[in-house]
Amino acid sequence: MRPILATVSQQALAHNLNVVRQLAPDSKVMAVVKANGYGHGLFNVAHGLNDADGFAVLGLNEAIDLREAGFTQTILLLEGVFDARELNIAASYHVDVVVHCQPQIAMLQQTSLIAPMHVHLKMNTGMNRLGFQPDAYLQAYSELQTCVNVSDITLMTHFATADEAAGVEKPLHTFHSVVKQLPNAQSVANSASILRYKETHADWVRPGIMLYGASPVSGTPVEYFNLKPAMQFMSQLIATQTLAAGESVGYGQRFTATQPTRIGIVACGYADGYPRHAPNGTPIAVNGKLTQTLGRVSMDMLFCDITSIPDALIGSPVELWGNTVAVDAVAEASGTVGYELLCAVAPRVPMKVVD
Repeated sequence: MRPILATVSQQALAHNLNVVRQLAPDSKVMAVVKANGYGHGLFNVAHGLNDADGFAVLGLNEAIDLREAGFTQTILLLEGVFDARELNIAASYHVDVVVHCQPQIAMLQQTSLIAPMHVHLKMNTGMNRLGFQPDAYLQAYSELQTCVNVSDITLMTHFATADEAAGVEKPLHTFHSVVKQLPNAQSVANSASILRYKETHADWVRPGIMLYGASPVSGTPVEYFNLKPAMQFMSQLIATQTLAAGESVGYGQRFTATQPTRIGIVACGYADGYPRHAPNGTPIAVNGKLTQTLGRVSMDMLFCDITSIPDALIGSPVELWGNTVAVDAVAEASGTVGYELLCAVAPRVPMKVVD
């Protein structure tokens, strides 16, 4: 069997959830487990985060899977439903829905439901992705409040720059200025605002990437936030080569040795989810020692410098990211974010749950 494996630590997930609890002790926690639990496996993550008050997902199928697996927490569809026929299915499984546009209100008004639903009414405070404009929000609220198919309303927004210098002051002020007279529960904080802005915590917080032990704030390592990586992406050396000065390795000869260089060939490539555009110098660990990638990533293999690791041999363990190599460090070197790398681990990579 090809020696590649991703492990998911439920202990790390539980630890990161506890960090959220410590930061926002008066808030309920809506754990965001969309995108197959950010690439960790929906059920792997849900069991590790079982103490969360709710789960946020994208698709109705994910919500149904969680319910049928016995999870009783609040479950929220982050984009709501896409078709009126989904409303009764969601209602039958006691799934909450986001309402972010007028057609979704019309669906609720025109459908005969088996039971009223809890909805989360979303305001657009600058993301310009989903949500009602601030000047249309109270009208939408009024329509939902008088709708027989609505049992309760949570007030919601999402920050565009909680992880950047612009912060949340302007969108949070916009949100509060509109909803200040409304008695409903509020849900506004994502991972970055949970970590950086206590004033956003409100009734619900919605942690996502921080639960998986990656940083939502570029340039700030997870250790600063006391978070632990939930995924360890591992492989082995399957061959070694020694390059003389002037010799190259891999497609396109993207690395040429300037001195004798010992190369390790790793059983992992872009078909496994490792970024093809990772450049020379991307961090990687062999036998627990930090080193760097060399050359262009292939479909099934990549290359690393083992010149200074004399005990590195065929079969030596390699960490692509995890406990020694932060996924954010690989992402930064590759010009992307940790979110993408975690979500991109390929189905052909076996995934194992560990304590």
